[in-house]
Amino acid sequence: MTRSLAGPLQFSGVGDTVVVGGNTTSECQVIGMKIVVSEWMEEVGLRKLAEYGQVMYDPDLWRSRYLWNEVREAEALIVRNQTQVTDELLGAGERLRVIGRLGVGLDNIDLEAAGRRGVQVVVARNANAISVAEYVFSAMLHWIRPLLEASEDVKTGHWNRRRFTTGELYGKTLGLVGLGEIGTRLAIRAKCFGMQVTAYDPYVAPFDMPPADLGVSMCPSLEDLLASADFVSLHLPLTRETYHMINYDAFARMKPTAVLINTARGGVVDEEALVTALRQGLLGGAVLDVLEHEPPDGSPLFHEERVILTPHIAGLTEESQDRVSRLVAEEVIRVLRGERSNCVVRGISGVSNDQRGSR
Repeated sequence: MTRSLAGPLQFSGVGDTVVVGGNTTSECQVIGMKIVVSEWMEEVGLRKLAEYGQVMYDPDLWRSRYLWNEVREAEALIVRNQTQVTDELLGAGERLRVIGRLGVGLDNIDLEAAGRRGVQVVVARNANAISVAEYVFSAMLHWIRPLLEASEDVKTGHWNRRRFTTGELYGKTLGLVGLGEIGTRLAIRAKCFGMQVTAYDPYVAPFDMPPADLGVSMCPSLEDLLASADFVSLHLPLTRETYHMINYDAFARMKPTAVLINTARGGVVDEEALVTALRQGLLGGAVLDVLEHEPPDGSPLFHEERVILTPHIAGLTEESQDRVSRLVAEEVIRVLRGERSNCVVRGISGVSNDQRGSR
């Protein structure tokens, strides 16, 4: 099977792949429901979709002027976080029945407009929770036991044992802002390392056990959590209420040695306030996998030694992306068949309220 991420791919049946030279579906001969995939998707998901309908796949379609042309005839649109699913785009897709989100964050999708137009939105619920939880744990381990820095020091001819005598995770307090799927999995791992775990989440509903069984102490307020945690890990969606929720006042409440870890959405953190707080010694450092503007066009954070930055990769493992692609493909097909999806976003299209973002 031919596959190329350099240009659009058209799937017109199992095992039959046509590499298209331009952003048009005119070469596709299969009659069936059209599914547009405007960002990167794993092959396992594309194959699943091709069993059901005509697939137009271009991982760069989100930045192309041809996106609207493709959506006009589509019954389904599958996106990651770059495609801006606006009211106008939804209006252009008069045949759209479902939006598939390769992930769980929804800040690039106009949910109100989708609901008004009768378009369902499905997400990859739980599919990358393990990967994000492991990323956060690796960030904590790296912060407290900097193996790479120690290795580089030895390779340059030094033997500074005292310099790299650091601390332990055992007995430290991990504060979770958001106790959904990711926060719950992270709590389980932290308890195995002998950490104390606190959490703040006014909508707490762990996926398979109550907080008491997790050994998690629920905080009555965010302020209480910030004051006691050695590591503060964010697992909440970006909404009007959470925008810049972690601001200067929040940093002022943290321990001067505490570390902020953000794998949720960049806009939850006031980055200017973070730089100010770091320079004033209000907290020990930060590990940021997400930024308010991605990719960033320069940032004062680049010059902060106590900040680790990664390019939104916490949920990106080979295993998780196979799960994400397979799950979204299956749930999109469910909707197209007129069946009920297990991963539909509640609160739109006539169903009850549910989470609207990543935890």
